[in-house]
Amino acid sequence: MSIFGKIMGAIFGSTPASAAPAGGAAAPSASAGAAPSASAAAAPAAAPAATVDVAAIVDKLVAERKERLEWRTSIVDLMKALEIDSSLAARKDLAKELGFTGDMNDSASMNVWLHKQVMSKLAANGGKLPPEIKH
Repeated sequence: MSIFGKIMGAIFGSTPASAAPAGGAAAPSASAGAAPSASAAAAPAAAPAATVDVAAIVDKLVAERKERLEWRTSIVDLMKALEIDSSLAARKDLAKELGFTGDMNDSASMNVWLHKQVMSKLAANGGKLPPEIKH
């Protein structure tokens, strides 16, 4: 499974077909406690996506870990919260998967780009994000 697929699976409860980085557009399945939204944007030739409150899910996982994780601004902390390998090698793999064209030796810039991309892709797949972390 791709690293982004693991992120999607950890948040949505299962991995929709659109979790592939260049992805099509299948509707993600809602995790426990998430209600489908009639206003969720439908992807071309797909059923309307279910809306999943990303912040509620990740905040709950962070609380269970009892570790201060700034997942709203840090890809490393997001991956830690989701219990996904957050090593530099894993982040480089994620960057390749998502089409990063910058310098992978500049990990700070890569990390900022990764966080923006992951948040954008989560939103595009039915993730509801607080306004302060939408990219």
